[in-house]
Amino acid sequence: MKVRHLIDPCDLTVKEVEELIKLANLLEKSPDKYNSCCQNKILATLFFEPSTRTRLSFESAMHRLGGSAIGFADGNSSSGAKGESISDTIRTVSCYADIIAMRHPKEGSAYVAADVSEVPFINAGDGGHYHPTQTLTDLLTIYNLKNKLDNLVIGFCGDLKFGRTVHSLVKAMARYKNISFIFISPPELIIPDYLKKEVLEKSNIKYYESTSLESEIPKLDILYMTRVQKERFFNESDYIRLKDTYILDSEKLTLAKGDLSIMHPLPRVNEISPEVDSDPRAAYFMQARYGVYIRMALIIKLLGIKEDLC
Repeated sequence: MKVRHLIDPCDLTVKEVEELIKLANLLEKSPDKYNSCCQNKILATLFFEPSTRTRLSFESAMHRLGGSAIGFADGNSSSGAKGESISDTIRTVSCYADIIAMRHPKEGSAYVAADVSEVPFINAGDGGHYHPTQTLTDLLTIYNLKNKLDNLVIGFCGDLKFGRTVHSLVKAMARYKNISFIFISPPELIIPDYLKKEVLEKSNIKYYESTSLESEIPKLDILYMTRVQKERFFNESDYIRLKDTYILDSEKLTLAKGDLSIMHPLPRVNEISPEVDSDPRAAYFMQARYGVYIRMALIIKLLGIKEDLC
């Protein structure tokens, strides 16, 4: 059987995404039924960049399926610190694990890794490029909140230039009917041109760019907040100047719809006030929980495990 990888959010068809969402919801509802699916299977988590949610949710997912996890949480503790290439690292780890998830700061690193991996490879984030498993988490969250993935107005606010979670979700959601986007950011952090030209305009997707959260929030079904990412800036003074441009608080939420859903890939810094956590529209910790179940579903699918045999 040909080894399947996940690098780009659109490596999965719309039908496959629907199947993953269905399976993830079954896994949440009946976890004991699937707790030996991956017995004797090993997941390698190779994180050359810091992570809490993504790495731990991958490892939690594998343990909940009865498997085990190996790997590292810091590139300095890998042989990459000695100068080993990504290709050699992946070739080696393919000898030790049945499936690999890797995060790396360099855009395109996931393509290099997948090209040599002898086991299923999952891109857990490559620089400011894509983050497909966060996208699957987001799609599961949206579906369970709205009971649909079409006919929605989605606002993205914050760092849209470097935000790989934004880039991934825009690309994935552009495949659904009657979706429109509102991009809210300072001029320095607008969404990249390639997404506007190659994804949105090519598919005649409606989108609008703004610098004002207050003026756009009344129009939204979903507000996807993002932090300004200090690690992507070359100039610290630019980061300091931009980091608190948008802060969502209870006052701004008085302008929003009663059924707005507030999402955030986390971690947050200052962009969502803690007072928002108690608002019933806040969905970001639910989003984090769903990350485990969708990764469980993805591991099962990529390993080719028959669900009825679990």
